[in-house]
Amino acid sequence: MDNAAAGAWAVLCGDTRASWPRDPEQYRRDAIRDRARYPLSGDFASNIMPCAFWKQGYRRMLRAGAIRVVGVVDPGALGQSRWMVRLRCRPGSVTAIAEALAQRDDVSWVALSAAGSEVTCAVRSRSQEQRDDLLGRRLPRTAAVLDLQASVILRQFLGGVGHYWAALAGTLTPEQESALGPGGRPFTERPVVREHPSQLSAHDEKLLAALAADGRASLVDLAAAADLTPGRASRRLHALLSGGVVHIDVEIAPLALGYRARANLWMRVHPAEIKTVGRAMAQMPEVGFAAAVSGPYNLHAAVHCHDLDRLFEFGTDRVGTLPGVEGVEISPVFRQIKQAGTRVDGDRLSSVAGAVSAAGRTGGVTSSGR
Repeated sequence: MDNAAAGAWAVLCGDTRASWPRDPEQYRRDAIRDRARYPLSGDFASNIMPCAFWKQGYRRMLRAGAIRVVGVVDPGALGQSRWMVRLRCRPGSVTAIAEALAQRDDVSWVALSAAGSEVTCAVRSRSQEQRDDLLGRRLPRTAAVLDLQASVILRQFLGGVGHYWAALAGTLTPEQESALGPGGRPFTERPVVREHPSQLSAHDEKLLAALAADGRASLVDLAAAADLTPGRASRRLHALLSGGVVHIDVEIAPLALGYRARANLWMRVHPAEIKTVGRAMAQMPEVGFAAAVSGPYNLHAAVHCHDLDRLFEFGTDRVGTLPGVEGVEISPVFRQIKQAGTRVDGDRLSSVAGAVSAAGRTGGVTSSGR
């Protein structure tokens, strides 16, 4: 829990846009004032906090690979489905295939598992043509791919917009969280694919590409990238955010918080219990993503634990005892190549975002697997 708290304070105190005082004397003055003004709560909300001694800013943490803020597009808002893909590959070819997939901006959460013989990833194509080209033509024709399993996401229980990692719950007080700015709506279950999809203009595509590169970009920078005035860029950004087309994602290197055992859980659950189990998984601090999917494994979850022993205890004592769970495959992540929108270099996030263009880079996987 110490690592989780440290990570939360790194985000809070490292945000150069927040107005947290850095002078201990100001906290002392505020505490004296609040004790007189609020006899019941006293200086609970204004007492000194780690930010008074915090010297590290966001840019420094960005350079260190501990954190990155990016804009992530929801293909469901554009009328497209999302898929979880597992590839079993020939020995010696798995890294090249994973790297090629990570180059695509419609592929996220690329990882090596099964001791480096399997690639898992999420496909978030913005068009049916883009998705069909990858899943129906490129990957099946890749000689080094021995087996392909693609499962469509049917219902998401946790992850994405409105998702707050439960492992960090309680680290900040409600007052401290509210001081960071509007919290947005909490995560709620809803259809993965919208009934009335949004239509993107050329300006929107440029705006989204700029957000993918830097989720903290100023309106002036976004306007310049999208060939808009700052006022129009502000209105379009608000429309895209409120419409759920894009959300701002804070990506954190799990290893920086001490989570050294990451795994994908592929679960067989009785159909009548899928919603109950999915919602129970969403409440567990170890779970970062949970969704019902098609195929023989009808529930998928991504989990982070401090070590393998805790991963074992989590799978047996917490997940295995849930009513309706008939079987669980725990597939430890051997190496993370890419997260939602950021490449991973060892245990740190890369300073270069995963997305490379507004239209979407779709090359990189060939029939030779190179």
